[in-house]
Amino acid sequence: MNVEITNNPISVQEVIDKVIRRDAGAITTFIGTVRELTHGRKTLHLIYEAYESMALKKLQQIGVEITEKWQNSEVAITHRIGRLEITDIAVVIAVSTPHRKDAYEANRYAIERIKEIVPIWKKEHWEDGEEWIGNQQGTISYLTGELKKEE
Repeated sequence: MNVEITNNPISVQEVIDKVIRRDAGAITTFIGTVRELTHGRKTLHLIYEAYESMALKKLQQIGVEITEKWQNSEVAITHRIGRLEITDIAVVIAVSTPHRKDAYEANRYAIERIKEIVPIWKKEHWEDGEEWIGNQQGTISYLTGELKKEE
């Protein structure tokens, strides 16, 4: 499985190269970047942290799920950790399949599953404060260092 967690900038082409195959008629990519505005607040930068060994296992699990759901697919996922500035690439997902519909569906599945099960957290630094986001779906936060579920 082609999964990686890195502290370095991500090369989109290197992730794509991992899924290029003679029998693939489609390759889709998802590139997640750091945006400047989040819910009306200006972001200065983000810091991503991960429970790396578990995150890699979960990324591999997602790859297996995809190859089981979409036959003859290949998946590569690279997620960056550390400090990221506005417009930096945080995650790249590439999926190749014989046909485009499967590539699109599998790629969307991958990012949704990453947000759901992979232990990667981010600390958002805004002009007026900072906050650890307890999961990538944004449903848990740590405003004061204590767990708080948002509804």
